[in-house]
Amino acid sequence: MSTKKDNILIIGAGLCGSLLALRLAQRGYTVNVYESRPDLRVTDISAGKSINLALSDRGFKALRLAGVEDKARDICIPMIGRLIHDIEGNTFASNYSGRDGEYINSISRGDLNGMLLTEADKFDNLTIHFNNDCTNVDLDTNTAHFRNTLTNEDFTVTADVIFGTDGAGSELRKSYFLQRKFLFSFSQNFLTHGYKELEIPASPEGNHLISKDYLHIWPRGQYMLIALANLDGSFTVTLFLGHEEGAYNFKGLDSEEKIKDFFQKQFPDALALIPNIAEEFANNPTGALGTIKCSPWHYKGNTLIMGDAAHAVVPFYGQGMNASFEDVAVLDGIIDQHEGDWKIIFKTYEKVRKANADAIGDLAEENYYEMRDHVANPIFKQKRKLEMDLEKHFPNDYFSKYSMVTFNENIGYHEAMTKGRAQDKAILNMIADNEIDLEGDLNDLLKKVQEKTNDILDDDMVAKTMHH
Repeated sequence: MSTKKDNILIIGAGLCGSLLALRLAQRGYTVNVYESRPDLRVTDISAGKSINLALSDRGFKALRLAGVEDKARDICIPMIGRLIHDIEGNTFASNYSGRDGEYINSISRGDLNGMLLTEADKFDNLTIHFNNDCTNVDLDTNTAHFRNTLTNEDFTVTADVIFGTDGAGSELRKSYFLQRKFLFSFSQNFLTHGYKELEIPASPEGNHLISKDYLHIWPRGQYMLIALANLDGSFTVTLFLGHEEGAYNFKGLDSEEKIKDFFQKQFPDALALIPNIAEEFANNPTGALGTIKCSPWHYKGNTLIMGDAAHAVVPFYGQGMNASFEDVAVLDGIIDQHEGDWKIIFKTYEKVRKANADAIGDLAEENYYEMRDHVANPIFKQKRKLEMDLEKHFPNDYFSKYSMVTFNENIGYHEAMTKGRAQDKAILNMIADNEIDLEGDLNDLLKKVQEKTNDILDDDMVAKTMHH
C-alpha cells in the first residue's frame, strides 16, 4: 500500500472530468486538469448545443459523495412527469412515478459545470488549465500532448495516471485506437436523426409561459419536440428530426417559409411561443446523435477513459450525465478497496461498469422510439396507468423500468434493463390479450404481473444457457 499520492492528469473539464477531479483532490491526489475550451464561468460557450440535462438519483448519489449535492439542488427545477402535447394542442400529463417525491430535475449544463469547477478551485492540490487542446497521448511514456489555443504553443505533460474524460470525441480513446498497443474494439452508431436547439423565452415579467413542472413532449411519430424549463423563465426546446429522410427533414427545412409551415402544421402551440424560430434555425448547429461502445477502457495501470469518452449515449433516457457521474462514484468505491494499485482499480472498474454502460446505451436508444411513437398509443397509456397505480399502492414492491433506471440508484443499469424489459413485455402482452382486468383488484394485478415477469425472466435465462 503506497502512501505517496500520485500525480494525476485529467483531460477534459466537462461534467465527468470536473466531478472526478474534485473527488480525487478530496482524496489527496495532485490533480491537473486540461480543458480545450475557455472557462465557461467567464465566457458563454454554449451556442445552441446545451441540451438541458435531467439530473436524477444516480447523479445526486455521486454529487453527495463529493459533498456538493445541495449546491446542485439549488439550481434544479423539479419535473414530476411528461406533459404530452397532441397536434390539436391538447395536453395530458404522465407522471414519472406513482410514488410521492420521485421526480427528475431540469438543470443547465453550464450552471452545473460552473458549480463543480468552483468547488474544484478550492483545492490547492488541484489546478485547471483552460484553452489547452489535447492532440494525442503517448501510451508508452504516459505523456499527453497539448496545444494552447491562445498562443498556439505545443507542450507535453507526463503523469502517473491519465484519465480521459474528454467526451464522445475523446483524444485518449483515439490514441488507444491508433497506437495499436492492444486489441481495441470500438463501435459508433449514429441515429438517422439529429437535433436542433431552440428557445421559448420567458414572459416580459420573467415567468415561464408553460408549466415548468413537466418535461414537455410533442411526439409525432417520425420526429418530436421536447422542452425543459430554465431558472430564468425560458425553456430550452430541442427538435429531433431526420437528417435527410422522411416527409420533413433538416436538409429540406431550408427557408423561413418551410420552417414555419412545418411548425404550423405539426407544433402550432409551440410555434406560438418561439418568436425567433427562423433565426435560431439558421444559427444553431444541427447536432448528431450517437452511441459509443468500446473496450478495453484502460491501458495497463496508466490510463482510463470515463463518461462519454467510454460510453456516449443518446439523450432519450436523461441518463448520459447521470451515468458519467455514477462512473465517478463506482470508481471511488473501488479506489477505497485497492488504493495504490491502479492496474487492479482500472480492471475491476471496467469489470463492474461495462455491462451497465452498455445497458444504458441500449435503453436510451429504445426510449427514443418510445417517446417518439408510443407515448400517445392507447395500450401504452393503459400500461402507464397500471404501473402508476401499482407504484402508488405498493411503493416498496413495484418499480417500473423507468423507476428502476431513474430512481433506484442501488440497482445497476443492466439489472434494471433486464427486469424492466421483462416486466414491460409481461404487462403489454396481458393487456393486448385481455388477460387482465385493469379495473380489477390491485393485489391480484400485482401478483399476475410479477408471475408473468418471472416466467419471462426464467425463459430468457434458459435461452441464454442453451445459447452458450
